[in-house]
Amino acid sequence: MDKQIKVKNIPTEVKIQKPENASHDDRFNPRNRIYVRAVTGLHQLLRRRIGFVGMLAFMLLPWINFHGQQAVLFDLVGQKFNIFGLTLWPQDLTILAFILMLAAFALFLVTTFYGRVWCGYTCPQTVWTFIFIWFEEKFEGTANQRKKLDQRPMDFDKFWRKTAKHSSWWLFSLYTAFTFVGYFTPIRQLLPDVFTLDATAYSYGCIALFAVCTYGNAGWMREIMCLHICPYSRFQSAMFDKDTFTVSYDESRGENRGPRSRKQDPKELGLGDCIDCNLCVQVCPTGIDIRNGLQYECINCGACIDACDGVMDKMNYPRGLISYTTERNLETPENKTHALRPKLIGYLVILVVLTGALVANIAMRKPMELDIIRDRNQLYRVDFNGLVENTYTLKVINKAQYEQTFNITVEGLNNFEYIGKQTFTVPSGESYNVPLSLVVDPYDLKKPMTKFEFILSVEGQPDIQISQPSNFFKAQ
Repeated sequence: MDKQIKVKNIPTEVKIQKPENASHDDRFNPRNRIYVRAVTGLHQLLRRRIGFVGMLAFMLLPWINFHGQQAVLFDLVGQKFNIFGLTLWPQDLTILAFILMLAAFALFLVTTFYGRVWCGYTCPQTVWTFIFIWFEEKFEGTANQRKKLDQRPMDFDKFWRKTAKHSSWWLFSLYTAFTFVGYFTPIRQLLPDVFTLDATAYSYGCIALFAVCTYGNAGWMREIMCLHICPYSRFQSAMFDKDTFTVSYDESRGENRGPRSRKQDPKELGLGDCIDCNLCVQVCPTGIDIRNGLQYECINCGACIDACDGVMDKMNYPRGLISYTTERNLETPENKTHALRPKLIGYLVILVVLTGALVANIAMRKPMELDIIRDRNQLYRVDFNGLVENTYTLKVINKAQYEQTFNITVEGLNNFEYIGKQTFTVPSGESYNVPLSLVVDPYDLKKPMTKFEFILSVEGQPDIQISQPSNFFKAQ
């Protein structure tokens, strides 16, 4: 798939501005401004709708309540993650690990089958960049108008357009940053605190930091993130094979390229279907020419497909000169792409196994945690009646998102006396320390150390219980 298609007479600078006063060292500048031309079509409609749904979910999720508290909250201070009915604690690291692995292999599966569609349709950098370009178009106009505006000296018209654009960028960046911080701090309390200046310096600092990053990444860096910073663009080709669907140009059909009228037969002119209009370059958000072959800069957004299909319709040529296709199909159209192949099947098997492991971990997870703490300086005490007493502190954590009442029982000791609370209530997400003592007649203990278990169960649901082993000591 790394094979490059050699094409002659390709313009090297399309919709790219180099300032007239650029210095000699400007040739080392990794980015000369790209003016992305707007395009309509099936793939761009799909991209916009996916982006809208993703953006809507991002903006609304922190405001949704579940069981009387924020449904999605990553409380780093409290060391717990609330994801609707599931609360993850540090002890639940395996569940979080399974979720991350599942997401990674799902991405690998999609990439192997359909290339970098994650980058083109759902990546936050792409979604936010297109939103910022939308603001740019509203205030500064089309790609050609934006280019001419930048080349003009500063006047009132240019000043107010630039001011309105950057103001909208900053406002959207601040709202994005506020929402993002709301995933880590209760957002319903964060909102009034921010405006009444009661929020912590940490909250203000995070909002400012993420606003600057959003403004810089989506407003200025844009494709630099994809080309020079994002590691995914560098290793994604390792998942490609001859049957991976990528945005590709059909060289056998398009060459030789050249302008012509609609009424002329391209075969009589010795030309292919490509009229060399360069629209595919002008609409590309990373500024590449897809006719040069597969390149790591391509994010598979399909903008060039929509642009080319529009031209093909006007020329009365069949669509698909640029399309989602595979290297195998381009080499020999008669060869069918292998949809199911060992690599894909392997990823599917891993996904099934990881999904099963995740479901099993969640199903077997108990809504409480029990830790036993004992005084190591005094393992036991003999009272005035000659009875042996051991003291314990049980730390009970309610991992559910609702208040629970627990019972404590002891198994493995005979004829003991329990001193302390056996039934108690713990609020959602809180921990509760239960100090208690066990008193046993030494004649009932056959060994210096007797093993037994504390059983913690939910009141009214005895089948939901966990046990923790401990030891009872006596004098030798």
